[in-house]
Amino acid sequence: MELTGLMLTFITLFSLEKAPAQTVVFASTTGTSVPCPAGGAPPASLRWYLATGEEIYDVPGIRHVHPNGTLQIFNFLPSSFSKLIHDNTYYCTAENPTGKIRSQDVHIKAVSREPYTVRVADQKAMRGSVAVFKCIIPASVEAYVTVVSWEKDTVSLSSVFHERGRGLSGHNIKLSHSRTELLISGFCWEQ
Repeated sequence: MELTGLMLTFITLFSLEKAPAQTVVFASTTGTSVPCPAGGAPPASLRWYLATGEEIYDVPGIRHVHPNGTLQIFNFLPSSFSKLIHDNTYYCTAENPTGKIRSQDVHIKAVSREPYTVRVADQKAMRGSVAVFKCIIPASVEAYVTVVSWEKDTVSLSSVFHERGRGLSGHNIKLSHSRTELLISGFCWEQ
């Protein structure tokens, strides 16, 4: 009977109440907080680690673990970006005399909010061949930018393609799956 009581204590009184999200993306201008909500009787000690198993430490004004187990990463200037802190995988643990549990890995990634320019790469094509135009998006924002339209002289080529399947004086227009490439068949120099 005493053994059952110990098992019940471990199962019912010591648990992660809500697992943190598996990926947290935040703007460098706002910072973020990730909770490690756990409960236990007696109270649990909450700690955060890098995926490598190294326990993290407070870095004043940059990263802090609150007594309640919340990991806070403060806002920062893009020039202060540190991959170790701002783009890394973490996990938290909760431990008391009855045992220790570990959360799922949480990837925390900061995104800098700074101006960027999207451009079309210069392209050469032979008359009558297929011209491939590639939209160049800076790598720092590529995961967060979606190409929604291709235009020539303020006329949307994407809408022409979707409405009629043809455009630019009757030439076929195709968009790549990611919409970052525009293919025009039967290309002529005037276009």
